[in-house]
Amino acid sequence: MSRTIENIESNEKLCGVLKSALDVFEEEGFENTTFQKIADRVNVTRTSLYQYFKNKLDVFHHCIKIFLKDIETTITALSADAGITSIEKLIRLMRIILECLEENRRLLNVILDFLTHSKISSEEMNYHIRRRTIRLRHIFAGIIIDGMNSGEMRRLDIGTVGGILFSLIQAAIFELVIFKRETILWMMPLFEANIRAFQTPK
Repeated sequence: MSRTIENIESNEKLCGVLKSALDVFEEEGFENTTFQKIADRVNVTRTSLYQYFKNKLDVFHHCIKIFLKDIETTITALSADAGITSIEKLIRLMRIILECLEENRRLLNVILDFLTHSKISSEEMNYHIRRRTIRLRHIFAGIIIDGMNSGEMRRLDIGTVGGILFSLIQAAIFELVIFKRETILWMMPLFEANIRAFQTPK
C-alpha cells in the first residue's frame, strides 16, 4: 500500500527518494520514466510526490543538485585546510572529483541519455548544471588566488586555469560515460602534471 512522504526535507529521506528515482531513470531511460513509475518505486502516491516535486524533470534536477552538493561539501572542507599548499589542494580536489564521478556513474549515464534522447530542451539542463557548478568554480578560483598571492603559483589568468581544470573533468566524464571505463583514476597523472605546470619555477 502506498504511503505519504513524511518530512521529505530531511536529507536521509530525500536522498532515499532520489536514489530510487535514479534507479527508475537508469532502467527506463529519461523519456520512458514517468512520475507514476517514480512514485511506485518509492511506494508513495503520485499526489504525495507532487507535494515536493513538480514533475520528473524536477526530480532529475534534485538528483544533480544532491550529487554536486556532496562534492562541494567535501572540497570546501579541503580548500579551507591551511596545512597544505594550493598545488596539493588542487591535486587532492581533482582526485576527490574523479572518485565522486566514478561513484556516480549512473547519474552521469542518465544525464547523457537525457541530453541524447530527451525532447526537453538541453538548454534548460545546461542551465541547471552551470548553475550548480558555479560554486565549484569559485572554490577553485579561491585556491588559485591564494596560490598566486603566496607566490607558490605563477601569475596566470584565473579563468583560463579554471577552464583547464574543468576541461580535464569533462574529459574524465567522457572516458567514464562514452568509453565505459571501469575507472578514471588512471587520469590522475595527467591532472597532476597540468596542475604542477601552474607552479612558480624554483
